[in-house]
Amino acid sequence: MRRRGLAPLLAIGVTATLAPALATSTATAAEAGPASTSTATASALDPYIKQKPKWQRCEADKPAEYQCATIKVPLDYRAPGGKRIDMAISRIKTTTPDKRHGVLLANPGGPGGPGLDMPLQMKDMLPESARQSYDLIGFDPRGVGRSTPVTCGLTQEEEDWLRPYKEATFDKDVAWARDVARKCREKSGATLKHITTRNTARDMDLLRAVLGEKKLSYFGYSYGTYLGAVYTQLFPSRADRVVVDSAVDPARAWRKMIQWWAEGAEPAFDRWTEWAATRSEKYDLGDTPKKVDRTFWDLVQRANEKPIEMDGEKYTGDDVRSMMRGAVFSVREGTELVVELKKAAAGKPASGEKLPDPAGTPRLAADSAGSAESAESAESAEVPSDNMTASFWAVVCNDNSAAWSRDPESYRRDAIEDKGRYPLYGDFASSIKPCAFWDRSVERATVVNNKVGSLVVQNEWDSQTPLPSGQALHADLKGSRMLTVLGGEGHGVYPSGNACTDGTVAGYLTTGKLPAKDVTCEATGDSNGGAQKDRKRDIRPGAPLPQRSPDRF
Repeated sequence: MRRRGLAPLLAIGVTATLAPALATSTATAAEAGPASTSTATASALDPYIKQKPKWQRCEADKPAEYQCATIKVPLDYRAPGGKRIDMAISRIKTTTPDKRHGVLLANPGGPGGPGLDMPLQMKDMLPESARQSYDLIGFDPRGVGRSTPVTCGLTQEEEDWLRPYKEATFDKDVAWARDVARKCREKSGATLKHITTRNTARDMDLLRAVLGEKKLSYFGYSYGTYLGAVYTQLFPSRADRVVVDSAVDPARAWRKMIQWWAEGAEPAFDRWTEWAATRSEKYDLGDTPKKVDRTFWDLVQRANEKPIEMDGEKYTGDDVRSMMRGAVFSVREGTELVVELKKAAAGKPASGEKLPDPAGTPRLAADSAGSAESAESAESAEVPSDNMTASFWAVVCNDNSAAWSRDPESYRRDAIEDKGRYPLYGDFASSIKPCAFWDRSVERATVVNNKVGSLVVQNEWDSQTPLPSGQALHADLKGSRMLTVLGGEGHGVYPSGNACTDGTVAGYLTTGKLPAKDVTCEATGDSNGGAQKDRKRDIRPGAPLPQRSPDRF
């Protein structure tokens, strides 16, 4: 069954107090520190810094306090006098100016996730004490939504990117990957290579300067944790209060992070077999973990021989494996999935309503494209239907082209090996991707290694950005504290309804004081139940939070 995939994450000191800095040498950009830049460089950015956003109500059916505007940013920060592109921004100003601390930017994840509606989400999520402290700022990252969106002109079938390895179809998958890379170059031209996390971080700092702020605070989910980490690396003196939730390991961006989806799924699957076995009287999937495991793989084999039909949909063995990777975010959801599939395979009445979406279903993808469009004002241009996928590949391939082999056969070998090591999802994660045929990165990958104060927030059972990923970012951000939710399920922690986790995050945002040491909270039934509920919602990535899409960061 064909599934459509979603996309679908320079600071050098300056002569002007509010001017963002710009590295003039790409060879040293990744290691750039707080050195001085020339007056000419700062002067070249003056026209951008002096912009006055023309704020207006975003949409007639949204609150009047929710305002949108567009500013210009350089396409290439090495040549700021060249082509300019749009950056769509939004805000909700604090109603208590006397308590205002500054601005709080937020990113919902991605790469490719639009973020204009983040002020609305953050307003609902934050307690009043934190809400009063900030003007809440949202933005569509460069290349996304209203921010000069990129496109590859892809069909729905071409957007289907998490493909299981099969010897008979591998050559076709290689041709697909090559064609996607070619179409992206043809459709987005010279703009494409500048859609990177580093440039989005520079855009954030330029926005800070336009808003007249000396520093900015930041809240990022998933891919947004990497964006926040890159910002702290490039602009350490500009970062104020930083929260990164469900963290990306910078050293694994991006191929190894995708492969971590497969690695992270295996312990989550083992945990599920143990949970289901202790409840065998209720669910009848087996009274030992080994028997539960066998029940699942028998269903996969049966679906490979004859797809399992439910509610008019047919599910192959590959579909079952893909769904299960997302389902084992929650042991209860994984159990419900297998119970319904088992009923359907036996010809008994079953409901697809209890099934999670396989990675990249058409309905989710359509909602995602629509999410960017819904935030547009009446006069803005239409967002290409493949924008989230196109911007996803732009970032994932451009950030670190060295992470992607140029040899298609290496992907075949990896897919075969990883399917053996991680049978649930290894071949999906490791098989050929368009980055194998992408142009070389303009800059080196960012090495994150700084002492900026920040709070890393992580669930124990998040197979999208697994616990070791959060621990790795915590180690890279040497001024950080880590909040770990033992027993916590799902991708995205705050808000969870858990007083320990929510209180720690809100307390830091309100006071600016990090915990004295790392914090461990225990998950509650309500907080994990909330994570499961969020995973089941028919929602687009980015709103409401936390983001749960199983094939994005």
